[in-house]
Amino acid sequence: MSCSQSNQSADINIEKKANDLIKETSPYLLQHAYNPVNWKAWNNESLELAKVENKLIVISVGYSACHWCHVMEEESFENDSIAKLMNENFINIKVDREERPDVDQVYMNAVQLMTGSGGWPLNCIALPDGRPVFGGTYFTKKQWSKILKDMSKLYKDDPEKVIVFAEQLTEGVKKSDLITINKEEIQFNPLAMKTMVKQWRTSLDFKNGGREKAPKFPMPSNLNILLRYSFQYENEQIQNYVINTLSKMANGGLYDQIGGGFSRYSVDERWHVPHFEKMLYDNAQLVSLYSKAYQLTKNEDFKKVVIETIDFIEKELTQKDGAFYSSLDADSYNADGELEEGMFYTWTSEELKEILKSDYSLFKSYYNINATGKWEKGQYILYKTKTDVEFSKSNNLELLELETKILSWKNTLYKVRSSRNRPRTDDKILTSWNALMQKAYIDAYRVFGNSSYLEKAIKNASFIKENQINADGSMFHNFKNGKSTIAGFSEDYAHTIAAFIELYQATFNEEWLNSAKQLADYSIQHFLNKESSMFYFTSDKEENLIARKTEVYDDVIPSSNSVLAESLFKLGHYYSNKEYSDLAKQMLSNMNEDIEESPSSYSNWLVLYLNYSNPFYEVGISGDNAQDKLKELDQSYLPNVLISGAKAKSELPLLQNKYIEGETYVYVCVNGTCKMPVTSTEKALSQILK
Repeated sequence: MSCSQSNQSADINIEKKANDLIKETSPYLLQHAYNPVNWKAWNNESLELAKVENKLIVISVGYSACHWCHVMEEESFENDSIAKLMNENFINIKVDREERPDVDQVYMNAVQLMTGSGGWPLNCIALPDGRPVFGGTYFTKKQWSKILKDMSKLYKDDPEKVIVFAEQLTEGVKKSDLITINKEEIQFNPLAMKTMVKQWRTSLDFKNGGREKAPKFPMPSNLNILLRYSFQYENEQIQNYVINTLSKMANGGLYDQIGGGFSRYSVDERWHVPHFEKMLYDNAQLVSLYSKAYQLTKNEDFKKVVIETIDFIEKELTQKDGAFYSSLDADSYNADGELEEGMFYTWTSEELKEILKSDYSLFKSYYNINATGKWEKGQYILYKTKTDVEFSKSNNLELLELETKILSWKNTLYKVRSSRNRPRTDDKILTSWNALMQKAYIDAYRVFGNSSYLEKAIKNASFIKENQINADGSMFHNFKNGKSTIAGFSEDYAHTIAAFIELYQATFNEEWLNSAKQLADYSIQHFLNKESSMFYFTSDKEENLIARKTEVYDDVIPSSNSVLAESLFKLGHYYSNKEYSDLAKQMLSNMNEDIEESPSSYSNWLVLYLNYSNPFYEVGISGDNAQDKLKELDQSYLPNVLISGAKAKSELPLLQNKYIEGETYVYVCVNGTCKMPVTSTEKALSQILK
């Protein structure tokens, strides 16, 4: 049964016998509940069973929106002969990588050490105690059958050989991300940042945007730091690169031209053909990025992308109590009742002619229903190659007339598309991804002033606080069917702390800042490796993994350590807390050599690097009109500013003794030393943007 399977399969499942996954809540695990493979979930009972029966373990990791996961399921895991091999010789464990990123990290690391690369589906074979011995990604039925036979035979005939290899590999997994403490005094300087960006430039595609070559991923944290760099270093070429990338992404098939929101990545160089799954974490970070890009450039196209993407989130991925679902699948049912990737989003020219009638010719030209926009099997992916201004001029249209037509086309096609079999929703609620979306709403609110965005952010923050945070400060990772499950990982703490700090900056409600501090204190107590001054991914309460990993590499989602380091830097300023400040600086110092060697791989660390190497300001706003002054400041792009504010007296160190009744003053400070207070934001900006 595939990930997009709808209720059409209910009757079939009645005749099939369910395996242990039927007890789970993860949509991905439930999709495998009627496989003939005797799947089990990752838990102590399954791991203990492998030891008792002395069987190798198959650990198969995937996620609901993963296309090739479905393919391998249909070819191998639904096959009776393959299932027989697996059931007789192995304990078979299915893992949702989004639900258990800790398990995924360990075995992904092992596969990368074995093969040099990784991906999903991830299929690893391990000893009964969980130590890995073999792994890879997608395998054909023939390959998988041979692997199962060979590995089970080797373990029966020569178990010592397998154990020796497992010992070596496990040692490699444990050592692969060890971070040593840097005891040297590092000088973070502006020139080093210039050198790093110069090195980075060689891999950038200045024509199409993004990185050179396909496939192309949006990589929001890369674009975010380059946008900031271009501003602080007044580098027009890098700024044009970022603007071009954002425009090309928004004009391509990567962006859903009808319903808003971005797909996972583009398989080609020009952002035309996406891998159609839509993930919450991509869209959250891109809302933040496009909001900031608008704040700097005032490009109206970027504003439209933010509004449409948030509309998509609200229609497709929002639960009534303010939480956000995880993703939409890439596959949906075609007219023949078969699962096919992208069917929900693509169009034939005949369909479009019939729907749009006299407007078809103009629509065809605007969205390239021609060789440029053609995909496969007569399907087209809507793809823009001209701006609205360029297109209106070349077609002798008033811009307003064109915009009216575009809106009409979108509404018409959205209604038609809504009658199709829609992709399935993965309705897991993950704390870390929810915090990213919460931050996106905050960023959009501060730039565009839409109060409903702030309301949604507060609603989500309240959901996390009420459901995902315990009285002792510990967190849950997952929420499903009204229950909070799975102990939180450092990514949950990191992104929630960061979001709560941003929520404080938008509202001046110190409850959120205090909550961020409490979570940071819990993280230091239960996740910090005191020998390296870095945070483990799992807490000191978790015991059933072969290694505690340390996440430092900034991928599509920034690493938990880089996010925590940045938040500790901010909390150090807010509370004049030397422990936080020293820890943040030590973490960055530990990473300095790696960052200089490969800046694009540590792009979120560079945010903190810029905070240390270039001017960084604390801005305190004290007085009755504090919120109005904040709104005025938010009209400007200020990436190197930390804001605090209050309408009355506050005990926060940044605001102490700054309240004067009847007045509202803005204080621009550096490390607690403030310039002359001013009453106008223009004067405050002149102290920052000098």
